[in-house]
Amino acid sequence: MQADKSDALKRLKYIEGHLNGIRKMIEEDKYCVDILRQTYAVRKAIEKLEALLVKGHLQTCVPDGIKNGDTDKIIEELVQLYNLAGGKE
Repeated sequence: MQADKSDALKRLKYIEGHLNGIRKMIEEDKYCVDILRQTYAVRKAIEKLEALLVKGHLQTCVPDGIKNGDTDKIIEELVQLYNLAGGKE
């Protein structure tokens, strides 16, 4: 899990850098399409971070929770995540 944590922190630094760049572009009245390209890059970076976190959760927390008898709680959490990601209830 340490490698996943390190990767997640690297991705967050990348996202923070892009957000700071976007702020600067807006302050400097840069061309809107160029700003939108950067916001798209941030959105994709967040999606990659989310995928990393979900993968880690599915590989560690879910099996541990099921082994500990928390199956209903784990299923409810997964349903909530699915709904947050745009799934249907």
